[in-house]
Amino acid sequence: MPGTTGRISTLTKAKISALLDRLENPAETIDYAYERQLEDLQTLKGAIAELVTAKKQVQSRRTELSDRAESLGHEAAGALAAGNEALARAALERKQTIATELESLDQQVSELEAEQERLTAAEKRLRAKVEALRSNKEVIKAQYSAAEAQVGFSEAAAGVGDDVADLGQAMERVLDRTETMKARAKAIEQLEAGGAFNELTPLAAPEDETEVKFEQLQARSTVDDELAKLKAELESGEAPQRSGKAPQQPGEPTQ
Repeated sequence: MPGTTGRISTLTKAKISALLDRLENPAETIDYAYERQLEDLQTLKGAIAELVTAKKQVQSRRTELSDRAESLGHEAAGALAAGNEALARAALERKQTIATELESLDQQVSELEAEQERLTAAEKRLRAKVEALRSNKEVIKAQYSAAEAQVGFSEAAAGVGDDVADLGQAMERVLDRTETMKARAKAIEQLEAGGAFNELTPLAAPEDETEVKFEQLQARSTVDDELAKLKAELESGEAPQRSGKAPQQPGEPTQ
C-alpha cells in the first residue's frame, strides 16, 4: 500500500537521522569545518599567487613586444630614408602584427586583473569567516554542551527519555500482572467458599491387600494364644472366679 510504504520510508529516514545525530560529535564537526576553511583559504591564496604570476608574465611579454614594435618603427623610417621602400614596408608589417599581439595581451591582462580582484574579494570574505569561527568555535562548543545538558535534564524531568519510557512500560506490565493475579486469587477463594473443590478432594487410598491379610493373621494368632492360655488355666484349676462362685460348667443347671 502506498500509504504504508510512505510511512515506513519516513520512519526509516527519521531513525537514520536520529542515529546520525547521536553519532555526530559537534565539537569534532566544528573543528573539522574550521580546518576545511583554513584549507580553502590556503587554496585561494595559492590561486591568487598563480594568477599574479601569470599576469606578470603576460605584462613582461607585452613590454618586450611593445619595445620591439617601437624599434621596428625606427627601422622602417631608416629604411625609407635610405630609399629601401621594400624593407621599410616589411618592418611596418611586422610592427602591425606585433600591435595585434599587444591588443590580445592587453585583453589577457585585463581578464587576469578581473579574476584577481574576484579571488581577492573571495579570499577576504573567507578570511573573515575563518577569523569569526576561530573566535567563536569554543563558544559554540560550550553553548552546544550547555544545550545538550539542558535537553537531557528536560527529557529526564518530563519522562520522555528512552530509559524513563522503558521503565514506565515495565511498571505498567508489573501492575497489570499484579491485578490479574489478584483477580485469580479472589476467584479461587470464591470457588473454595462455595464448595467447588470438595469433589476434587482425593479419596483415601485403599490399604494394601497384603497388609490387610497380615493384620488379620496377627489378630487370629493373638486370639489363639489367649484361648490356649484360658484352657491351661482351666485345666490347672486356676480359672478366674465370679462373685465368689465357681464358674458354671457346661451342661449344669442354673441355680
